[in-house]
This record gives sequence, C-alpha cells and structure tokens, in this order.
Amino acid sequence: MSTGLNVEAVVAETGAPAEGPRETLDVRDLGPPKPLANTLERLVELDDETLLVQLNDRAPQHLYPKLDDRGYEYATVERDEATVTTIWRS
Repeated sequence: MSTGLNVEAVVAETGAPAEGPRETLDVRDLGPPKPLANTLERLVELDDETLLVQLNDRAPQHLYPKLDDRGYEYATVERDEATVTTIWRS
C-alpha cells in the first residue's frame, strides 16, 4: 500500500485497542455491496482479540448498524488517501 497514508498513526487516533493482533482489509477499489459483505465475512473469521482495519474510499455508513447489531465497537477517521475504520470487540 503506497498511498502515503500512515495507517498506524490513523489507527492510533481512533481509540481502538493498541495491543493485540491486527488485520487490514483494503476495500477501496470494490463497488457496493462488496466492501460491506467482505468486511462482515472477514469479521466472522477473526477471533475476538483481533482488530480489523478497513480502508475504504468513504465512511461505511451501511456497515455501522450491522456492527452495532453484532456487538462490535468501531471508529472511523477520514483522510484524503482513505477512510480508515477500526473494528473490535470490547
């Protein structure tokens, strides 16, 4: 990922847990509904300690209610290069 985006710095801004495993899912080049579907599918595969970092071209508004329903916490930071959403279990 050579976008000039410092993902680590942006993740630190979200208040997501700093410790533990982390996975990054880049869905910026996917058209709807693939970013939503891919993110939900990936979350099912991850254990509860893993932080998922989604890189998107916009805030994933349709994802938020689904995360709420499933008991996830999340935070989004928008940058020119990407919108970064961190998703984790509390």
